[in-house]
Amino acid sequence: MAGAGTRPLAARIGWFVLIWVGSVLALGVVGYGIKLMLR
Repeated sequence: MAGAGTRPLAARIGWFVLIWVGSVLALGVVGYGIKLMLR
């Protein structure tokens, strides 16, 4: 990892954002499904 530029950091941030958005969407879908089931 010696001499790493800014690209690995940007890729890491991109992956973090992708995983965060995916988890938030998954939680929203699960919560919506539970709300429909409890109706």
